[in-house]
Amino acid sequence: MTAFPQTIHFIGSNFPRRAEISVRDLEVEGEIPAEIDGAFFRAVPDNAHAPMFEDDIALNADGMVARFNIEGGAVDFDIKWVETERYQAEKTARRALFGRYRNPFTDDPSVAGVDRTVSNTTPVWHAGRLFMTKEDGRGYEINPHTLETAGKWDYYGAMKSETFTAHPRIDAATGEMFFFGYEAGGLCTDDIAYGIADKDGNLTSEQWFKQPYLATIHDFVITEKYAIWPIFPTTANLERLKAGGAHWAHEQDLESWLAIMPRYGKVEDMKWIKGPVGVSVFHEVNAYDDGDLVHIDLCLTDTNAFSFMREAGGIHRDQREIQGALTRWTVDMSKDEPQIEERPLGPPGDLPRLADVDQGRPYNRAWYLSMNPQGGPPMPGGPVGINFNALMRIEPGNGRLTVLGVPPGAAISEPVHVPSSEAGHGGWLLTVVDVPNGPPGAGPPQDYSSELWVVLADEIEKGPIAKVKTGLALRSQVHGSWVGRERLDQSKLKG
Repeated sequence: MTAFPQTIHFIGSNFPRRAEISVRDLEVEGEIPAEIDGAFFRAVPDNAHAPMFEDDIALNADGMVARFNIEGGAVDFDIKWVETERYQAEKTARRALFGRYRNPFTDDPSVAGVDRTVSNTTPVWHAGRLFMTKEDGRGYEINPHTLETAGKWDYYGAMKSETFTAHPRIDAATGEMFFFGYEAGGLCTDDIAYGIADKDGNLTSEQWFKQPYLATIHDFVITEKYAIWPIFPTTANLERLKAGGAHWAHEQDLESWLAIMPRYGKVEDMKWIKGPVGVSVFHEVNAYDDGDLVHIDLCLTDTNAFSFMREAGGIHRDQREIQGALTRWTVDMSKDEPQIEERPLGPPGDLPRLADVDQGRPYNRAWYLSMNPQGGPPMPGGPVGINFNALMRIEPGNGRLTVLGVPPGAAISEPVHVPSSEAGHGGWLLTVVDVPNGPPGAGPPQDYSSELWVVLADEIEKGPIAKVKTGLALRSQVHGSWVGRERLDQSKLKG
């Protein structure tokens, strides 16, 4: 193709921007607290070239790493391509060479064997290094000061897995990073590799095991005792790929699973617990130990939330009909055959955020995105084609819920949490809000302005205490990470 298709994956906040940008001293409305000093990194899929196929999706777009650098109340913005092997090959050819999402059998023959990952999902900071990740390959290291791409990361050859999750879990108390890769042995293998890197960034463990069926495993959780993989029935099939079909198809009649093992133990100690049929989860909020009980909090839906994955499995449902809730699964690990007990915690939503210090431990609040039906027509865009328009703060112990709305027709992205050193202060959230430049629906869906909002984390209902006006329409973010100034100054790569 020479032009971009006019589908949900290329309109609204998914409109291709295709530009590296650097802007200093953005306009700040209000005052940014002095403690907010560091960088907000964002993973932004964008298309350097028009796709090969009209039915391409936003998740298949090239990765860009964006940064809001905040220092002394001033804010600078930068965004650059992640120069993956795939990006470099297409840059040289000046056209798309890679075909359908995670299907190498649809690629131009000239790129056979070239790493296909686009590194477009999550910026991960650990042990002084910044990585851009996507679960279909290894991460690429990024210089946090220049945003230049340093290259693929495999722990100096120690990591054998061919893939690295976009959702590792970092224990703030120990500094360790717990991670995994699925399809770890290559395309459509049922291998999962479970890895641990110590606080200094050394790979200390990598163990492999098999999953019960070949599923997408986007996220996982840890507790102080356990590592836990919730597995849901969106499956891959090599023959379907060879025929040019979709990598993923949801199987509504297939059961889900929990795989639980001691987090420092052996995979041979893993317990497999059968879960509900047909459900789907892309993101877990957190998990923690409660005596013999393990609580796992998930953004659960009754089928896959991505239309292209549903439809590949023959499931045709309107996005507005998908049912779900923020849900707690509890298992009693003292039993020989633990069962899942389920109860709802809060309204449906996704893209949850937890304070770093609460990772894997009991917690008293979290934040996630949802839909406000009073917020006007949702802005098209984002991975599922419709953006969220409300931010929620939930206290899982008592169910207390507060909400931050956005202007009519606006969209809100996943927030990051910035801690405060002041005792009793809950810190702040940073989130990008895309605001239409006129009345909703009056202009083209890509006519909006992006703002960075600063919100009191424990008083989100009060609205932003500061807004940073970019003067730009930024493409949809997937995930983001906050890195404070002290950690940035200790980075392995220097500016």
